[in-house]
Amino acid sequence: MEEESVEVLTSGPEPSALAEPSSTDPTEDIERTFAEVLADVLGVDRVSADSHFFDDLGANSLVMAQFCARIRKRSDLPSISIKDIYREPTVRGLAASVVGDVVVAVEPPPPHEAPTRTSTARYAMCGVVQCLVFLGYCLVAGTLTTRGFEWVSGAPGAGSVYLRSLVFGGSLFAALCALPIAAKWILVGRWKPREFPIWSLAYLRLWTVRVLVQASPMALLVGNPLQVLYLRALGARIGPGVTILTRTIPVCTDLLTIGAGTVIRKESTFLCYRAHAGRIQTGRVTLGRDVFVGEKTVLDIDTAMGDGSQLGHTSTLLPGQSVPAGARWHGTPAQPTDVDYVRVPPRPCSTLRRTGYGLVALLQLLVLYVPLTIGGLYMVLREVPALDRALAPGTLGYSSSLVYLDAFVLATVFFFGGVVLSLGLLYTVPRLLNRLMTPDRVYPLYGFHYGIHRLIARMTNIRFFRWLCGDSSYIVPYLRRLGYDLSKTVQTGSNFGTEVQHETPFLVKVGSGTMVADGLSVLNAEFSGSSFRVTRAQVGASNFLGNNIAYPAGGRTGENCLLATKVMVPLDGEIREGVGLLGSPCFEIPRTVERDTRFDHLRSDRELGANLRAKNRYNRHSMALFLGVRWLHVFLYTLIGLLTADLYELLGEVALAVMLPVGLLVTTLYYVAVERSFTAWRPLRPQLCSIYDPVFWRQERLWKVPDQHLVVFNGTPFKPLVWRLLGVRIGRRVFDDGFSVTERTLATVGDDCTLNFHSRVQCHSQEDGTFKSDYSTVGAGCTLGVNSHVHYGVTMGEGSHLAADSFLMKGEDVPAGARWGGNPATETRENPHRPEAGRPAARQR
Repeated sequence: MEEESVEVLTSGPEPSALAEPSSTDPTEDIERTFAEVLADVLGVDRVSADSHFFDDLGANSLVMAQFCARIRKRSDLPSISIKDIYREPTVRGLAASVVGDVVVAVEPPPPHEAPTRTSTARYAMCGVVQCLVFLGYCLVAGTLTTRGFEWVSGAPGAGSVYLRSLVFGGSLFAALCALPIAAKWILVGRWKPREFPIWSLAYLRLWTVRVLVQASPMALLVGNPLQVLYLRALGARIGPGVTILTRTIPVCTDLLTIGAGTVIRKESTFLCYRAHAGRIQTGRVTLGRDVFVGEKTVLDIDTAMGDGSQLGHTSTLLPGQSVPAGARWHGTPAQPTDVDYVRVPPRPCSTLRRTGYGLVALLQLLVLYVPLTIGGLYMVLREVPALDRALAPGTLGYSSSLVYLDAFVLATVFFFGGVVLSLGLLYTVPRLLNRLMTPDRVYPLYGFHYGIHRLIARMTNIRFFRWLCGDSSYIVPYLRRLGYDLSKTVQTGSNFGTEVQHETPFLVKVGSGTMVADGLSVLNAEFSGSSFRVTRAQVGASNFLGNNIAYPAGGRTGENCLLATKVMVPLDGEIREGVGLLGSPCFEIPRTVERDTRFDHLRSDRELGANLRAKNRYNRHSMALFLGVRWLHVFLYTLIGLLTADLYELLGEVALAVMLPVGLLVTTLYYVAVERSFTAWRPLRPQLCSIYDPVFWRQERLWKVPDQHLVVFNGTPFKPLVWRLLGVRIGRRVFDDGFSVTERTLATVGDDCTLNFHSRVQCHSQEDGTFKSDYSTVGAGCTLGVNSHVHYGVTMGEGSHLAADSFLMKGEDVPAGARWGGNPATETRENPHRPEAGRPAARQR
């Protein structure tokens, strides 16, 4: 089956593309060898040294990745990368660029580092201890919650219910915030740069602290000065006037230093630890005064930024890299640039203003949201007859029909009523609030307008509705009513994926005929250390945007562009049109290749209407299934809740403590069954088809199955077990700290692999209406760095390493023990074990 898929995906050019009437044959030895290898990859007799790889020979990036892999296996030839292919797209130009190249190694490459292996018994024992910690947490949480609700329920009137809810909610909030702080200082003390094996006692301490920190309700106060105070309480050294907008909270906080006036934008990652080859490595992250860290950035361990320096969007600092004071860097790995990423002038923003904003937000939370949620929930539930019957001992049970009827009624009312109410608020409140915001006007941070902006962003980025409407024609009217400028959009049935986010929907414009995959983040708010403004971000017409792209306001791309996965959108230079952009920093590639246009006839005026109607019918069924699956999950939880209430008189607080792990187990098995039933319990097969093929529609339906609950299993031996149930061929003793995979049955992960936070294997691409998928294999003992991205058709040899935030392109073949990194990834000489702190990374050819 794999051989067949490769043959389909790497089919050679059309016969007309091979005509070479007067081209010069290769004369140099290296030209001749390159031409022979390329002809063999294309499955043709010969190719010309002057033929363009893409325009004349009809090759594509997958074919050329296989060509590079074959060249790398030849000891008599210089190594080439996909970036070299795009820079010199002919055999003659490519040979000339590498002939005579002298690579001066600063130091010899470090030897292949075998992963630190652990015994299966130790692996299982660690999982047992983690399970006991989780059950103990559930018992404490269940006891406190039960006692609190009992106290609230004894209040004589509505006023007393509010006051008791205020006291109970505030106490619970304070306890949940204080618990991670206490656990960190008791279990760890101060974090220090060190290494220790995964699944050890030291790892258990790190895992416990990490889970408690990430579960803290302080996550509700992202972008609030109180979050800075919370990190200080955890040991971080943070100066005044720091603004942190990311939801990812660092774990080894004693190793984090941030100077005054620094801004860290959302979706940035700086955990101060990473996993490598079976070991945890902790290291410092040091940011000076007035530093700017852009969107979707990764700061690996042992990195630093000097005073007044900048790191652009979609960029990475790898271990040992240090940005000099006042310098601007961007890219993966980062390199100097002239682009200024701070484009908004400062405004006065005093400490008093920050303190006042933080206190007002805290009072809102404790005086309004928390007591109204607790008291309101109690007032509503006490009027529900089903709960009165459940709380009467012995009235309900698994054999009673009343419990199922009550659960059905409650689940239906709460689920569909909540959907309708949320949609009504979503389409009204943000539009009213937007009237208070003026585009391009500079506002100081932590004021009235900043609060309005944050509220609009939270309300209009609800994942549920994006997942419901995404990958269908109905995402267009949803986004249009939300505020997007899509008035001239050409409907394709897949204009946007399920993961589209923004900072304000009212200043987003997308041109006609543009298609967007998943993970688009529109950056239409700009920040400095003391001010912000909202401004229009415009994506041109007839574009295709790949996965995981941050598109900033002022992006220098126009019409008919292809923005590849994880590309850095340029903010300088001329406006790019009619080209493709790849990498970070980006470089130009062909806009399209012949293989990607073979299904264009299905989008012609004659056939598009019928194809679109058929796709819409299928997508409506998928949306109905999505609602039905979510409603049934709510029904199951409601049923568990009623049975727990019925058992309360018998088991007391233990009943509620047991409900939490039982609910998690039911959720996991339920969504496993849903996903496998969508695939008819059969593995997926590699595909090359149009988005108007029913095969693709079934794939879109599969993407709507939620997987957020899997985050609970991160860092435990239970996560690989769940992956196996979902169809991933995953080995033994795998460490998964937040890994994800889109097509489960197309992915293979070997024994003793180390998968870092937000690492990802994506076994498909969707370019301009063409869907492609293939197998991807991560060999035994491999390491995937933080936020790394592996594409389809990839093979990583045993013991190989992919650096943080790297993009391993489709079709790449990484040799065993090799170290790759960058965007797009190429072979590097970086030693990922323990570089000297503060030492700049060696430059690579």
